[in-house]
Amino acid sequence: MSQQQQKSNYNNVVLIPTDFSEVCGNAISHGVKLARFLGYSVCILHIINNETKASLKKKNVGVDYVEWRLKEYKKYYEKKYELPVDTMAVEGSIFTTITEVTKQIKANLMILGTHGKKGLQHVFGSYAMKVVAESPIPVVVVQKRSFREGYQNLVFPVSNDLEPRQAVPWAKLMAKLFKSEVNLFLSQEKDAALNHRILVMTKQITDILDEEKIPYTITHAEKPGGFAEQVISYAVYKHSDLILMITRPNMDLPGFSLSAWSERLMFNEAQIPVMCINPVDYGYYYYEWVMLA
Repeated sequence: MSQQQQKSNYNNVVLIPTDFSEVCGNAISHGVKLARFLGYSVCILHIINNETKASLKKKNVGVDYVEWRLKEYKKYYEKKYELPVDTMAVEGSIFTTITEVTKQIKANLMILGTHGKKGLQHVFGSYAMKVVAESPIPVVVVQKRSFREGYQNLVFPVSNDLEPRQAVPWAKLMAKLFKSEVNLFLSQEKDAALNHRILVMTKQITDILDEEKIPYTITHAEKPGGFAEQVISYAVYKHSDLILMITRPNMDLPGFSLSAWSERLMFNEAQIPVMCINPVDYGYYYYEWVMLA
């Protein structure tokens, strides 16, 4: 597929679902600021479901309240940041309707607010894992931490159990956009052959970064196991603004739980935003760069 064909599949839109909670308000602020840097428009989406209806009934207001709230968002953010903001209120299930809207408007990126693991049963973030798993586009999961000055330090985990190379285009985009440093963090394996495989993948990634003149560092995990925790600790040490994560929450590998990996990073206590990227299907495309020896 040519670059022109790829571009035609998207409309340069950042999609931001909201349930009108404080954390989703932060997600909207985060997404609007990022969209401004990207030169994208914004679509703020509310899914009208049973929870919405119960909340409206409790407030003794009708569905028109939803439209009013969305219009207030539109008015405020368009005026403050001078970029196009669309709003949508769609009745349905967040598990399926968000994905349907994503495809309908041809969004490039989604920003999803969550309270983290502790607040899962109370807020929109309780569904973050499933929304991410079903998303056809990358999802930046944010908690209460603000956007600050963009993504100055990116942490890019490289693991044998995942396919990190599909995160390279987004690492390139963010690094160029914010003049960032890409910090490659390599997992430590007990098997020498697996460590060699990680080094081969890392070389492929750094070849691209070198070609694009993007600064980077390479750091190895101190020990095998507990890679998610080591990634978070390293991201805190580097004062990272964004962690890039390859995720397949519905697929576990022998000895490695992708669901657990995803949750630990998405709901990290440091509240570092995490870009979750669902890779394309395994196959030739995955390994077309080189054959791993």
